[in-house]
Amino acid sequence: MDDVVTTTVNYNVLPSDGGRAWQKINENPTTGVRERNWNMKGHEVQVENIRGREDSVSLDTAGFQFYVRPSKFEDFDSDEKIKTEYFSESEEIIKELTGASRVVFFDYTIRYNRPGLIDDSPDKRQPVQQVHVDQTTGSSIARVHRHLPAAEAPELLKHRFQIINLWRPIKVPALDCPLALCDFRNVDPKSDVFPVALIYPDWEGETFAVKYNPGHKWKYVRGLTPDEILLLKW
Repeated sequence: MDDVVTTTVNYNVLPSDGGRAWQKINENPTTGVRERNWNMKGHEVQVENIRGREDSVSLDTAGFQFYVRPSKFEDFDSDEKIKTEYFSESEEIIKELTGASRVVFFDYTIRYNRPGLIDDSPDKRQPVQQVHVDQTTGSSIARVHRHLPAAEAPELLKHRFQIINLWRPIKVPALDCPLALCDFRNVDPKSDVFPVALIYPDWEGETFAVKYNPGHKWKYVRGLTPDEILLLKW
């Protein structure tokens, strides 16, 4: 089992006109490409396999952490059961591992690797092939207002909150398209990222695109199994 894999990852490049970066969420039905005003550029990086050394990273140090937490849930084809049974199970896991007093779910995505498939509609999501951060500080605060009662949001924002992604392989180990993670300790939040407006038909979100930095340290766990989970802190 190789400790280091050399591969190419797609970093992001600021808009050439110096303007605000944006991306429309509805993809072109012919090409499968989402319209945007910025580009990507591939860079060769080394990704360290930390299988057997999972405790070398944590949510508070690297921004992600691995755990063994088998799931009793199997019916990932049922949207209704996911939102009731799997959400309930995941809530207890997140509370246990983070000490959270309250967990609110606002989204979930099932991704399948389908090489050559253009359609990237919500029920056919593929792995994301670019370096990114799902939320900015501003969009994280907006999430509280968007998904929690208006009367509660101001008080909740006075206290600590986090956006946590629970990631788990389904049915088989994640071998053909594993998730690579950049250790936050090697990321400069002032110069390595830039905000990208996500333009939906009825609202606007925001993520961080990541610029290339040769000092970034990439990691993954080879063959992560359905009995293992990954928590990512955005």
